[in-house]
Amino acid sequence: MKVINVFLLLSFILITYTLHGQDLKGRITEKDEKGTLLPLAGANVYWAGTNTGTTTDSKGEFNLQKNDQRSSKLVISFVGFKSDTIVINANQDYIDHSLVQEVFIQDVTVHGYATGVHFNRLSTIQAQVVTKNELQKAACCNLSESFVTNASVDVSYSDAVTGAKQIQLLGLAGTYTQLQAENIPILRGLGSTFGLNFVPGSWMESIQISKGTASVANGYESITGQINIEYKKPWNEEKFYTNIYTNSEGMSEANANYSIDVTDKVSTMLLVHAEYSQSKVDHNNDSFLDHPLVRQYNIFNRWKYQGEKLESQFGIKYLNEERVGGESNFKVGELIAPGNPYGIDVNISRIEAFSKIGYIFDRPETSLGFIVSAANHNQKSIFGLKDYDANQQSLFSNLIFITYLGNSNHSIKTGLSYNFDKFNEKLNALNLDRNESVLGGYFEYTYKWLEKLTFMSGLRYDYHNKFGGFFTPRAHIRFQPFEQLTLRGSIGKGYRSPSVLAENSYLLASSRQIVFLESPKLEEALNYGLNITQRYKLFDRELTISTDYYRTTFKNQVVVDMDQNVNSIYFYNLKGNSYSNSVQIELNYQPFKGFDVTAAWRLNDVKTTVNGKLEQKPLLSKYKGLLSLGYKTPLKKWQFDYSVQLNGSGRLPDMSGYPLSLQRNPTFPSYVIMNAQVTKFFHKFEAYIGAENLTGFMQENPIISPSNPYSPFFDASMVWGPITGRKFYAGIRMSISK
Repeated sequence: MKVINVFLLLSFILITYTLHGQDLKGRITEKDEKGTLLPLAGANVYWAGTNTGTTTDSKGEFNLQKNDQRSSKLVISFVGFKSDTIVINANQDYIDHSLVQEVFIQDVTVHGYATGVHFNRLSTIQAQVVTKNELQKAACCNLSESFVTNASVDVSYSDAVTGAKQIQLLGLAGTYTQLQAENIPILRGLGSTFGLNFVPGSWMESIQISKGTASVANGYESITGQINIEYKKPWNEEKFYTNIYTNSEGMSEANANYSIDVTDKVSTMLLVHAEYSQSKVDHNNDSFLDHPLVRQYNIFNRWKYQGEKLESQFGIKYLNEERVGGESNFKVGELIAPGNPYGIDVNISRIEAFSKIGYIFDRPETSLGFIVSAANHNQKSIFGLKDYDANQQSLFSNLIFITYLGNSNHSIKTGLSYNFDKFNEKLNALNLDRNESVLGGYFEYTYKWLEKLTFMSGLRYDYHNKFGGFFTPRAHIRFQPFEQLTLRGSIGKGYRSPSVLAENSYLLASSRQIVFLESPKLEEALNYGLNITQRYKLFDRELTISTDYYRTTFKNQVVVDMDQNVNSIYFYNLKGNSYSNSVQIELNYQPFKGFDVTAAWRLNDVKTTVNGKLEQKPLLSKYKGLLSLGYKTPLKKWQFDYSVQLNGSGRLPDMSGYPLSLQRNPTFPSYVIMNAQVTKFFHKFEAYIGAENLTGFMQENPIISPSNPYSPFFDASMVWGPITGRKFYAGIRMSISK
C-alpha cells in the first residue's frame, strides 16, 4: 500500500499543477510554395520563462492554459522554421499564426539509408523498434527467429525433440514478457509453448521491444517487458508481397500477402503462410530427430474502415499445425510402448478474431476506443507414454478513453478491461480444467513539458474470480536535459495467473513425473530499472550508447524444481527469495554510409530459492555478447550481413541422482554462434542466401539416455545450446507497390 500511496500522491500533485484562468487556443501553420496555409503538427508552443507548454496536434491546433499576467510572451518553435515570440494580451483567447522556414529547399528525390533498429527517442518507456529492414537481415521465418541480431531478447530451444522455442528477457522466461499484436495480448496459456512459430516473418512490419513494466492500460501481466508486433497494413503502399524459402535441413515455406483498397475508406489484406518440413535429420546419430517434422498452414484476413471521425478494424486468423518428433523410425499411429519407437505427435488448430473501433471527438486529443479479441486453441498431443489434450477459449476486451486536463501538458487515459479464459486440460488421468475471469479498471496520468520531461503514473485494480482483487501501480519518467542525452526510469508491479502445465508442456518430453505439491498462487513481482541513452558525434556520424539496469524481485512465483529428484519435476509456490538483475550496454554506429555496426554486452544474475536453497537459474547463460555488421552497397544493389554471439556458461540441474554413466558436468561451457547472409536486389525482387551456426557448434548429447527412452532417466529437456548444426538457406522476395 505504501507504493500505491506514493504513486497516487505524485499523480495528484501533477494533476493539480495547472494555472488558473482561461485557455489560449490556436492554430499554427506553414506556407507552401503556392502560399497555401498548411497545418504544422508537432510545433512547440510555450510561455517564455516558464515550464508550461504544449505541442500542436495533427491539425496544427493547440490548447494552452493562460498565465494570470495581463500580458505574456508566447514562444512558437519548430525544427527548420524561424522561432517566433508574440505578445498575448489578457483578453486574447485565440491566435492563428504561421511560421516561416529558415531555408527553402526545392523538391528533390532523396535516396536515404535508415538503420534497421533504433530507440524511440520520444517514448516515455524505453522502446527499441526493430523494422522490416532488420528482420530481413536473417532468414526470419517466424517470430522466434526475429531476434538473431538483437541483444536484449534471447531465443532458445525448450527441449531437444519438439522444436518448441522460448524467449527470455532480463534473464527470465518469456511468460513474464507480455506478447502483443498491435496492442492486443496474444499467445497466452496454451499458445505460449509453440506460439513463437505461429507468427510468420513476412507478416510483420516491425517489432517494438520495451523493458520493465508497461502501461497499466495494457493490463497487469507485463513484468519484465513487452514485445509488440505490428503486422503489415492494408492501407500501406505494398500491394503484393511474396517470400519463398528453403534450407539444407529440408524445410521449405511459402508466404504471400495481397492488399486492395475496396473504396477510398475501406481496405483489406490477405496474408497466407505454408511450412513444410518432412526430412529426417539426425546429425549426432542418437536415433532421435534433430528437429521435428512439421506441416503448418496459416491464413490471416484483415479489414479497415477509415472515416472522418470513426475508424474501425477487423481481422480473423486460422492456423493448423502438426509436428512429429522422437526417434527417427517412429510412425504416427503405431503403438507407443516399451520396445517400440518413442514418439511425439502434436496437433494444433487455432482460430483468432479481433475488432477495434475508435471515435475521435471534436475536442483536440480526445478519443474513445474499444478493442475486443477472441481465440480458440485446440491441442491434442502425445509425448511418449504421456497423453496431453487441451483446449483454451479466450476473450479479451478493453475500453479506452483519452483526453487532457486543462491543457495538453496534462493528459489522462482511463478505461475498463475484461479477460476470460476457459481451460480444459488433461494429462493422462490428471484433470486441470478451470475458468478464469478478470474484470479491471485503470487510470493513467501523463505530464509532459515540451520534449524534455514526461512523467507517467498509472494505477489499475483487477478482480480475479480465483485470486480476488489486487492493485497494480506503475510509473515511468523520461528526462532529456540535453538534446543528446535521454534518461528513463520505471517502477511497477506485475502479476500473472500461471498456466503451469500449458506453459511448461515441453517438460513432458522426459520420463520425469509431474508433481504439484500445492495449488499455484498468483505470481507477483516488483520491477524497476534505469536507462541512459547518450548520442555522440564521432567523425561527423552519430554514435548511440544505451546502458540499462533492471531488477525484478518476486513476492510469489511458481517454482519449477528439477533439482530435487531426477525422476520428478516439482511445482510449488516460492518459499524464499527470487530475483533477477540484468545489466546491458549497447552501441550503434554507422562509420560510413550504408555500413551499420551494433555491439552489445549483457550480464544476468538470476537466482531462485529451490528446495530451501537460493540457486542460480539452471540452463541460463550468465552473460551474452553480440556483434552485428551490415553493409548495403550504393544504389541498393547488394547487402551483406553478419552477426556473432558469445553465449556464456551456466549451471545444469542437479544430476547426482543419475547413474554415473549418464551424469554430466554441473555447468555447461560458453559457446559462439555465427550467422551470415548475402542479398542481391533486382528491380522488382530480391534473392538471398545465408548460413546459420557457421561454426557448426552443437550441444553434445542433448538427450539423456536416448538409447532407452522408456527408462526412468530419459530426459530431452536439458537443453542449453544449439541442437542443430550448420544450416544453409536461400530464398526470393518480391514486392509490388500499389
